[in-house]
Amino acid sequence: MEPCQLCPRMCRVDRINKLGFCHAPENLRIALVSLHKWEEPCIVGEHGAGTIFFSHCNLKCVYCQNFNISHDGFGAEISAERLAEIFLEQQARGAANIELVTPTHYVPQICTAIDLAKSNGLHLPIVYNSNAYENLATLEMLRGRVDIFLPDLKYVDEVAAVNFSNAPNYFDVATAAIKKMFELVGAAQIVDGQMIRGMIVRHLVLPNFRHDAIKIVDWLYNTFGDEIFISLMNQYTPLFGAVDFKKINRKLTTFEYNSVVNHAQDIGVKNCFVQIGKTADTKFIPDFNLDGVRHP
Repeated sequence: MEPCQLCPRMCRVDRINKLGFCHAPENLRIALVSLHKWEEPCIVGEHGAGTIFFSHCNLKCVYCQNFNISHDGFGAEISAERLAEIFLEQQARGAANIELVTPTHYVPQICTAIDLAKSNGLHLPIVYNSNAYENLATLEMLRGRVDIFLPDLKYVDEVAAVNFSNAPNYFDVATAAIKKMFELVGAAQIVDGQMIRGMIVRHLVLPNFRHDAIKIVDWLYNTFGDEIFISLMNQYTPLFGAVDFKKINRKLTTFEYNSVVNHAQDIGVKNCFVQIGKTADTKFIPDFNLDGVRHP
């Protein structure tokens, strides 16, 4: 991190003295530790995924539902030693796994925490939940440490990637990263209904972008077949800065979402999660209140 080259931005700033694109400081900052039951069924278990929400992000998605932590950086600074304690506390609470949410810009400290926690009895799978805008060298640091990758694959369309997330060359960068993630963990392994190793790739279908979503499904299935899981999400809600972009300033229609799901079925996708019901609701957004961050 001195200079910081953890993500494709390659800001090369000394984070001790200067902030880069993501505005993350040198030290870990987290906003919430929780047992989260609104993830894919194979990673929530009986009590929920052991989520840890990190502050800041290397994307600037105008519709981000977690904008107060991703854009504004709400959270509290902790040490790698405290993060290791949090991992063990989540295990004691009955978490199905340790889920790291938006962790890219803290990978070195997270690696230290994982190693320390494992030396003190951590045995849960580690889930790396990211936007897939990743450097391959940074992902390599996770070899042997992360068991499950849970990346987004947001866009094929370059204009959308730049306008909505300020992420140039997103599709090329993200698909290379997802291939690297698959190299690191291999085909999905499910034991008693729970994933212990493998990859789930999420795609949030955006209004007016169903054809982009279909291209993403095609790329994932043509590349990995049924060795990964695809998760198609219909929960898009026009929040934060989405009001300034006419194409995405509304909720997704049933037709738009179903056309993507039907396409996945038509081409033979078997391992696919879909959402039903009214998921586009702010009640599903976590309350970032620093729960679990400090010592209990």
